[in-house]
Amino acid sequence: MSQSQAVPIPRAPAARVAPERRDPERNAAPVVPTISEPMSGAQSVIRSLEEVGAEVAFGLPGGCILPAYDPLLDSKRLRHILVRHEQGAGHAASGYAQATGKVGLTIVTSGPGATNLVTALADANMDSVPMVAITGQVGASAIGTDAFQEADIVGITMPITKHSYLIKDAQEIPRVIAEAFHLAETGRPGPVLVDIAKTALAAPTTFTWPNEFQLPGYRPVTKPHAKQIREAAQAMAAAKRPVIMAGGGVIRGQAWDQLRRLVDLSGAPVTTTLMAMGAIPDTHPQHLGMPGMHGTVAAVAALQKADLIIALGCRFDDRVTGLLPSFAPHAAVIHADIDPAEIGKNVPVDVPIVGDLREVLADLIPALAAEQDRVGLPDLAPWWHQIDQWRQNYPLGWDEPTDGLLSPQGVIKRIGQLAGPEAVIVSGVGQHQMWASQFIDHERPRTWINSGGLGTMGFAVPAAMGAKVGRPDAAVWAIDGDGCFQMTNQELATCVLNDIPIKVAIVNNGVLGMVRQWQTLFYNERYSNTFLNTGHGSRRVPDFVKLAESYGAVGLRADTPADVDATIARANEIDDRPVVIDFTVSDKALVWPMVPAGVSNDQILYARGLSPEFDRED
Repeated sequence: MSQSQAVPIPRAPAARVAPERRDPERNAAPVVPTISEPMSGAQSVIRSLEEVGAEVAFGLPGGCILPAYDPLLDSKRLRHILVRHEQGAGHAASGYAQATGKVGLTIVTSGPGATNLVTALADANMDSVPMVAITGQVGASAIGTDAFQEADIVGITMPITKHSYLIKDAQEIPRVIAEAFHLAETGRPGPVLVDIAKTALAAPTTFTWPNEFQLPGYRPVTKPHAKQIREAAQAMAAAKRPVIMAGGGVIRGQAWDQLRRLVDLSGAPVTTTLMAMGAIPDTHPQHLGMPGMHGTVAAVAALQKADLIIALGCRFDDRVTGLLPSFAPHAAVIHADIDPAEIGKNVPVDVPIVGDLREVLADLIPALAAEQDRVGLPDLAPWWHQIDQWRQNYPLGWDEPTDGLLSPQGVIKRIGQLAGPEAVIVSGVGQHQMWASQFIDHERPRTWINSGGLGTMGFAVPAAMGAKVGRPDAAVWAIDGDGCFQMTNQELATCVLNDIPIKVAIVNNGVLGMVRQWQTLFYNERYSNTFLNTGHGSRRVPDFVKLAESYGAVGLRADTPADVDATIARANEIDDRPVVIDFTVSDKALVWPMVPAGVSNDQILYARGLSPEFDRED
């Protein structure tokens, strides 16, 4: 964007009731004139948040942000939820944003309050989650003096946010907050930090809502280039072994309807990355499942043998590609993404398309239809015959444990079946995350929320809390491990006190499951510091049922297969407070399939020591 270009700033909070992806060129909503009003900088913060349509903030007060908490008490439009830890505030804002498509908001204080947000901001940045974090800072004259609870949070977060601001002048508050929300939700979404000096919060100012702001250099391209669309359509119409790979950008860009039309029109198989679950129903006949390290054999094999990959909103991260030089060696690549920096970053691209995915697919679908009319439909029957053989020969499954304990895969599958396709599933990170992606049918967009890029243990409980706040009428299940749960379970207190009735399933194998799996497979079963003593025997530290009850939640336990369905059903019946279920599962279960780190996807294992035979040349 040139210095002379200005973007009108919409004020209507209704813009976020049914959010649409916005770009700087389409923010032409009528601007309501604002009468200048005298107030403090702190009042200006709350008024600005109301003007941008923020509905809920997850936060924790402290000295430097305290001035903003006084006018917050008087706001009739902004709900504040007091968390127990700032990391929980950040993950809750992320869960809210992912479940609703709106911008998540968190408010915390300076120093350790702000640094406790760093993990959540890095997590949101990796997964392109729209968030605004407001942090207090020491007074302007004290910045740089190592004052009490001072931390250079702007400097700390520059690499892990879309943008970071420092406000020293109260007059800048409305403009910066308007810009922050605009940046968070346009282009490639992401977190934006606004650090405000305590002196700016305390200073008198005149609130004036800006009619426009200048953002030099920020001009996300939303409309794709017509030539690239034509080339993509021609390549798709000619391909004999195409694969559509949908990434998290399909969810962030609200392009799931267009994806469905492209899949149906093309007849091509489609695979959805971990961040794209629900972008197309898992039960769609052309859906192959998830690609990558713990993807289905059919999805991994199809990508390896494809002659064309249509990548939509993907990053081509290492968990998908395996050893980069060996990834999809026969395939030309069409890569469409809102962020031009992602195109060609990891995988060479033959047809690059920069643009908003809804606009990209809106142009690509008729172009492909026209190309099919011109050259005829490609014969994909041999390709589908091969894919169906892979699906038949290497389906997802598991062996029942022989130690008398529950199968974690079976427990997770039953949660998905009994909760139903409308439920929002939020997972922690580790084995249970992979099993939840594999054995729950994800049929709707924004019903699968997890920490994909950063892999943050402790994500599930606060993110589920945020998701439930954003979608109070939906059942929200957090599927967590006993290791993950112990990192952020204090937010159960927040849920109880604020009437946020999430359901938490602890897949309790008594160990750090994924780390132990690697020790089993790659470290000669030398189990160094992975036993947690939470699940087996009479010594449970802690006892999760008693812990839940101490918070005022309902605590349940299932130890035998006969307990599973009845316990899940009981949890589904409780809607007035959180429920925690301790499922005592086997620690012998491993996640399959698996591509060991750093090797080619051709070396995928579907069981220990067993590799499919798709790596041979046809």
